[in-house]
Amino acid sequence: MNNYNIALLPGDGIGEEVCMEAVKVLRKIESKYDVEFKITGGLIGGAAWPEYGNHFPEETKTLVAQSDAVLFGSVGGPVDAQFEPQWKDCEKNSILAIRKFIGASINLRPAPIFKELAHFCPLRPEIIGNTSFEILVIRELSGGIYFGDHSRPTPDTAFDSSSYDRATIEKMAKFAFQAAQNRNKTLHSIDKANVLETSRLWREVFEQEAKNWPEVKFHNLYVDNAVQQLVKWPKQFDVIACPNLFGDIISDLTSVFPGSLGMLGSASFGNKIHLYEPSGGSAPDLEGKNIANPIAQIYSAAMMLRHSFEMNDAADAIDNAIIKTIQAGFRTGDIYMPDMNETKLNCDEMGDKICEFI
Repeated sequence: MNNYNIALLPGDGIGEEVCMEAVKVLRKIESKYDVEFKITGGLIGGAAWPEYGNHFPEETKTLVAQSDAVLFGSVGGPVDAQFEPQWKDCEKNSILAIRKFIGASINLRPAPIFKELAHFCPLRPEIIGNTSFEILVIRELSGGIYFGDHSRPTPDTAFDSSSYDRATIEKMAKFAFQAAQNRNKTLHSIDKANVLETSRLWREVFEQEAKNWPEVKFHNLYVDNAVQQLVKWPKQFDVIACPNLFGDIISDLTSVFPGSLGMLGSASFGNKIHLYEPSGGSAPDLEGKNIANPIAQIYSAAMMLRHSFEMNDAADAIDNAIIKTIQAGFRTGDIYMPDMNETKLNCDEMGDKICEFI
């Protein structure tokens, strides 16, 4: 039997509720596969502040370092309390800090589009069609303008620098081509090589790596054209590889396609330990009401099984259970439409239903 240590960091807001549903699903996986998960909880974000006066305490760092993977909820407090010590710089000092702690350099943001939820997608039905599909955005996390020098030499001037090196881009390119090879064998690389020197290096490295993947249909695309094409004809895309800044923008665009942030899981790959979290926020206005959508957190758990533990069959079982749950008409409030013969579920009921389909 395989044994894995998981650091569970629910964080703030709805984090505790949705994480418990992901744990419920993992326990169901234990009952059907030869695996045991040791899941240990820790504090991070505003939840850690009352006890530690710190958003990412040493105890949590130790827990993460001793784990095989991290299942993360969400952090942050009410908008009107952002300047209180518990919430000030909470995200910077917790989620950004833990990504730095594990050496995260690549981020996966899948955006599933269900035909059963097409009425929630902001794109017209004739654009998305009548079949379900998924776009996977892969974002480089460790370089680019976010990690350059930033300064205000004078009150009227500002300076931001962007840099990339070949090794960083090569790592990203190999990962992206492998992902495309394992999916529908189509990869779009996003850059601004007609203007930026970093993009010229990016394109050069990707074109060189493309020679090693003859089965993958490879396309370079300027970022301005990419956002247009994603809105006009999203089905042409499968895997999209982006530098840090462009990946931030592109993944935010694709995040609206499923119709709810409650449908979006994500993964950040570190040097040895990877972190899995929903793409949405802590939604403090929903905390304690048992109405949040746990699907994003459950998707994140499935990604953990696939990428950290190489449990592809178990990950597929979770993904398929989510699909069957949606197809059967079960919905949380964010994806529920009255008069459409659907069944509205609470957060814990959705977790139960997904477990039934595994």
